Amino acid sequence: MTFGITTFVTDEGISGPALGAALEDRGFDSLFLAEHSHIPASRQSPYPRGGELPRMYYRVVDPFVTLAAVAAVTERLVLGTGVTLLIQRDVIHTAKEIATLDQISNGRFVFGVGAGWNREEMADHGTDPRTRGALLDEQIAALREIWTNDLAEYHGRFIDFDPMYSWPKPVRQPHPPIFIGGGKAAADRAVRHGVGWFPTAVTDPAEIPAQLAMLEGNDRPVMVGAVAPDPIMIEAYLEAGVRDICLSLPTVSESETLAILDDYTKIIDKYRSAGR
Repeated sequence: MTFGITTFVTDEGISGPALGAALEDRGFDSLFLAEHSHIPASRQSPYPRGGELPRMYYRVVDPFVTLAAVAAVTERLVLGTGVTLLIQRDVIHTAKEIATLDQISNGRFVFGVGAGWNREEMADHGTDPRTRGALLDEQIAALREIWTNDLAEYHGRFIDFDPMYSWPKPVRQPHPPIFIGGGKAAADRAVRHGVGWFPTAVTDPAEIPAQLAMLEGNDRPVMVGAVAPDPIMIEAYLEAGVRDICLSLPTVSESETLAILDDYTKIIDKYRSAGR
């Protein structure tokens, strides 16, 4: 059983290094950071959780640079993206960024990746929202090719490169763990690629069985993100067999964050003391 944090680090809240050090000091297992390159001023894509888009989406920092800084002040904390919007990125550059971060952190990186929801944002990167799923499939395959082969090549509909060299290679072999973030489509993609699934927590414990059933009996690792710091929700996910839980952390000042983490620590310590 592991307990981590999913959050948005911004230029207005606690810094990444301060947050990482605080989490490690309190016994948390992991930190997963969100990514958005920008927010288009004219946007019709609805916010998935309803209402206005929260301020943190506009102010979020780059997760890879931030996690590298966190790696420098921690020793055991697992560092992940929750999630990387790979469809808005160059796959060759991203392969090198991830391998470099895995080197810096001595194999502590976990790659959370998703197809995204903000169609205007992805369109600004030249990505067609209608084919982003197929693009993501090829990008994941290309990343694995680059990470695991000294001489790598890939030829697909969207990603196409001739034999090439790219170092460093990741510390973790054959490559950092991959978790696909999202709902049913993400669960299906995780099964196809033989990787983990990273769904966002539901808000009602009664919805958990139906959520986990999206894997349709396939035995893939499951890590649930943005879980409310509510013992009822935590208990429900544990009872359903989920052993990797990331609590949702709001984006607030350093002093407020540390107070919240102290409260979270009291919650998770009860499960650890019980040997759950």
